[in-house]
Amino acid sequence: MSAGTGPTAKGRQRRTALLDAAEHVLTGAGGSELTLRAVAEEAGVRLGHLQYYFPTRAALLSALLDRILASSLERVTAVTVAPAHGSDREALLDAILSDHDDPRLVRLFTEVWALAAHDEEAASAVRAFYGQYVTHVAAFVRDRAPGLGAAEAQHRAEVFVMLMEGAALFRSGVTGRRTAATDARLREAALTLLGGTVHPA
Repeated sequence: MSAGTGPTAKGRQRRTALLDAAEHVLTGAGGSELTLRAVAEEAGVRLGHLQYYFPTRAALLSALLDRILASSLERVTAVTVAPAHGSDREALLDAILSDHDDPRLVRLFTEVWALAAHDEEAASAVRAFYGQYVTHVAAFVRDRAPGLGAAEAQHRAEVFVMLMEGAALFRSGVTGRRTAATDARLREAALTLLGGTVHPA
């Protein structure tokens, strides 16, 4: 069994603390500054201690992406597997849009996207995450609109995810700003893709 991945509680706690430090470096300084030395300094440990758990930057980055993407997928899953009822499309949309109000989370994903643009391993992890995200949304759409074919539900889910991820950059202020008018149009487009009835925001 490799170092740092054993079953001991202390090992898991130390590994979590190191990943917390890596996430802090990523959101604070950016992916270009995500080095083993910077993470060790952030965590207040010796470089050798960090390398016991994560021997290389690639190993650290892989573990960090796994954690970030798994956490996001859990949030998506929690709202897409809810029992069908009249307002659950709005609940799904509200849950996803609420993430745009978390500056840390938006910065985190902005850096993850930047890493994926230059690192094929990161890109592969991100593609796998979005593949699962789309699969969950497509299942949600099919459950609420059983008359849709699987291909149409898949296409709607893909466009919905594209819309939400692009909206994160604008609604968070990274590349634009939100207004009541643009939010209303966004909700209308998103709810149409989910097959729901449009309600005023």
